[in-house]
Amino acid sequence: MELYEMPAYELSKMLREKKCSSTELTKSVLGRAKATDEKVGAYLTICEEEALKKAAEVDEKLGKENLHPLAGIPIGIKDNISTKGVLTTCASKMLYNYVPPFDAFVTGKVKAADMVITGKLNMDEFAMGSSTENSHFKKTHNPHNLDCVPGGSSGGSAAAVAAGSAVISLGSDTGGSIRMPASYCGVVGLKPTYGAVSRYGLVAFASSLDQIGPFGRNVTDTAMLTGVICGNDPMDATSAAREYPDFAASLNSDVSGLKIGIPKEYFGDGVDDAVKQSVMNAVKELESKGAVLVDISLPSTKYALNAYYIISSAEASSNLARFDGVKYGYRTENYDSLIDMYEKTRSEGFGDEVKRRIMLGTFVLSSGFFDAYYKKAKLVAQEIVKEFDEAFTKCDVIATPATPGTAFKLGENMGDPTKMYAADICTVTVNIAGLPAISVPCGKVNNMPVGLQFIGRKFSEQTLLNAAYAVEKNIGEAAPVNV
Repeated sequence: MELYEMPAYELSKMLREKKCSSTELTKSVLGRAKATDEKVGAYLTICEEEALKKAAEVDEKLGKENLHPLAGIPIGIKDNISTKGVLTTCASKMLYNYVPPFDAFVTGKVKAADMVITGKLNMDEFAMGSSTENSHFKKTHNPHNLDCVPGGSSGGSAAAVAAGSAVISLGSDTGGSIRMPASYCGVVGLKPTYGAVSRYGLVAFASSLDQIGPFGRNVTDTAMLTGVICGNDPMDATSAAREYPDFAASLNSDVSGLKIGIPKEYFGDGVDDAVKQSVMNAVKELESKGAVLVDISLPSTKYALNAYYIISSAEASSNLARFDGVKYGYRTENYDSLIDMYEKTRSEGFGDEVKRRIMLGTFVLSSGFFDAYYKKAKLVAQEIVKEFDEAFTKCDVIATPATPGTAFKLGENMGDPTKMYAADICTVTVNIAGLPAISVPCGKVNNMPVGLQFIGRKFSEQTLLNAAYAVEKNIGEAAPVNV
């Protein structure tokens, strides 16, 4: 077995037992990236020189210092997370040349843990999309079937882990952008509780919904990386001041007495029958191990997609106003006045999907439409929060499909934005309510992965990881796909 094929928790032991070096491991992963990325398109920037330098530093320290368990493990980072001295483009022409002068909070935590950053991963432009087809630079392909999308917006992060060109990775989730690609690519993806992971250094899409989270080929690796990135940050006013457990050390697959809510709204029309069956088969297996299934209802789910796109687009229109060609990023070459420069820069620098959401957001915030759209969407959000609170009086976790179907073909939904948006129906409620959720592989339909989503109470990441760990014990850990 090649080093890039092995899980992080096994590699951690091997490094400490001197069965391999971080340099050897990093070369294996970089070699895999070079061999597969022409087909997969997961990376926008590969940091070969910096990665090998860091790996050599870790090799020098191993055995001499008490290092973090993930020290020396290669990691890829989504290209909307700031990395000092390394291009951070958000997959947009607008930021094609932007090199941050600072690290995001999570980047600093990754570096403090002595992990090896192999590069920056492709995404939908400014995290707006469900397929990673909206990148200005390239499309990312699903390693399980190169004709299919990897999901979005963190498609590069999921595809890299699935292909073995990253051992683990970081993505961001605004309405399902970690869980959807995790489901489509057959890996594990966790969206933490809002506030558990600092957003400092994450280029903002929708500030009340955005959350950074980990990808891994198994639950243990995902738990290890979650432990690295969680924590309070004075640079983020929404960062929660609390202690977090050692998620990996506390993993337990015993589900005896665990109450699993089954919401009827997530198993109705619009969700593929084979996907529903795959998810329910996995849940029934947990029931046979002692879990208790509870029927619940979340009636406002039918309004969630509309509310999400109103709220997220409104926040995007505000957040993206800063990209005007004045201080950094792209600037149009020919203009007659300051206003003309603004207009041409933004028209040329943003892609179609970003423009669509800016216009929608500006519209719903405008005079005469604020009450009719934005205010109503926020009221729906309040109802969704109340319904989740009520549901968690009856159950410990909620089980749903992570996506309504398996990965669709590249180009299939590009001409129909509403059809593309519908792919988020199973995930957006979680971001609206600020809850944690995880997608874990639970089988395949037509040879493509299916993800089971567990949703939990705020700061119940350990419970979610344990439930996912129990599913994994039955399904098995994912291995890199032979691309």
